[in-house]
Formats: sequence, structure tokens, C-alpha cells
Amino acid sequence: MLSLIDLHKRYGNVVALDGVGFDVASGRIVGFLGPNGAGKTTAMRCIFGLVRPDSGEVRWNGAPVGDSDYLRFGYMPEARGLYPKMKIREQLVYFARLSGVSASDAATSADRWLDRFGLADRAQSKLEELSHGNQQRVQLAVSLVHDPTMAVLDEPFAGLDPIGVEAMARTLRDLAEAGAGIVFSSHQLDLVQDVCQDVVIINEGRVVLSGELTELRDRSEHRHLAVTVDGKPWAPDLPGVESVGSNGDRYLIRAQSDIGDLLERARRDGEVTSFTFEPPSLSDLFRDAVRQ
Repeated sequence: MLSLIDLHKRYGNVVALDGVGFDVASGRIVGFLGPNGAGKTTAMRCIFGLVRPDSGEVRWNGAPVGDSDYLRFGYMPEARGLYPKMKIREQLVYFARLSGVSASDAATSADRWLDRFGLADRAQSKLEELSHGNQQRVQLAVSLVHDPTMAVLDEPFAGLDPIGVEAMARTLRDLAEAGAGIVFSSHQLDLVQDVCQDVVIINEGRVVLSGELTELRDRSEHRHLAVTVDGKPWAPDLPGVESVGSNGDRYLIRAQSDIGDLLERARRDGEVTSFTFEPPSLSDLFRDAVRQ
């Protein structure tokens, strides 16, 4: 398990991290979310010692992270750092070797990842000859070519087309099923909701919401309510129900009332032709968390 414990970091008068802490367990995918400038990249850099926190620590399986642990970590940084004039297969082999993989295993793994990302026919191409999306695939392959037990990925889906996004998401799920822990940042909240089991949301350097995504959605006071009465959209007018937005026949509400009370009220107003009551989306949770 990777543990960030009470990380603090200041740059002059700017507070980058203000007590950030969370865990990434083996076999779990964690979405690390926040507005621009919230501190996500700084926290990720602290994991690898690229930024030294003013206080707090990073632990791996209960002990301070050491050099040997980093060999089993995969890192996809915000600022991509590959060699533009180097052939992509050579880069994969090179970075695998840096992580202690034997020459033969590095070559085998490089070919496997190139094939997985549909880049086998570009193995001898220089990085600069690839499209932005394919360069992004190479960057992810570099971070995974040594089969890490923990992957830390900063915006891995940026710049990918829908096919690339699907391939990337499938890769992350497969890695987690194989036992790897994964934490990644992204602004694509619908995608995060689809891929992640856990989320950590930070704002202004502080964790404002964290936990298992399903539980966070279930216990939120927000609900999506879509009701039609006599064929028309219906909004409840009950104590403890606050309508805070709508989209067509869907109303985002803060509901303290029981669902049975809402349905009974709708029936009194006419014939209920449809009634759905759903947990909020991750986007709803995110907006509410960063506004607090």
C-alpha cells in the first residue's frame, strides 16, 4: 500500500499542500482530482522525491519509500520526458533496463506494450514522428514497461481520441485486476467515474472529499430526480427538498425527505408516468466539494 501522510509544502507565501493524506491499496484504482493549481502534481512529485515536503512522509507497505521501491513504481509525469529523436522501441527497452529488467525481458515487454497500444508497426519510428496521441501512448508504455506494482499517472488520458481513451482505461483495469495499485489525475470526471473505485478530491492543497466512490455517491445529500406527472416534468415542493438545478426533466435536488414521501406527493399531483431517483454523479460530488 502506498500512503501519503499529512504532506505539507509551501513555496514562499503559496501553500501547495496543506495536510494531504490518502492511501492507494494494491488492486485499487484511485482518481486523484482537483481544480487546476489544487496541488495534485506537487503531491505526485512528493511520492517520487522530486519535491521534498516541508513535513509529512510517503510510505510503501508501512515503511519509508526507498530506492529499491522506486524500481517497482511507474510514473507518468505531467511534463513528458521522452527523447524525441530516439526510436520508440529503443526507449521502452532503455527505460525498462533503468528499472532493473534484464535485456531479454525488457525487449519482450517492449514488444508486448507496443502491440497492446497498436504501435507495433511504428516500433522503429522516432518519437517526434508520431502524433500527439501516439506519443501519449508511448509515454504510458514507458511508465508500465517494467510491470510496476504501483503506477502514478498525471493526466494519462490527455490528448487521446476515444479509441485511445478506451484502450487506456482497459489497460488500467487489467493492471488493477493483476494486483497493481494505480492513482491517476484527470479532469475527465465521467471517465474517472467509470474507471475508479476510489477518489480523492483536493482543493487549495487540502483533501476535501475522499473514499470509495460508490459509498460517497450513496451517502451524498444530492440526488437526481426525474419525474413526469400527467406527461409533464414535475419538481417537488416539500420541506427538506431544495431544487438546485435542472436539465430537461431531470432535477438535481438536496433531499432530506424520504423517497416514499416524494412519490406520494407526486401521486397527489396527478398520474405518475415515470419516477427515477438516482445517486449524484462524480461531477456533482466534485462541484459540491470544491465549493465548500
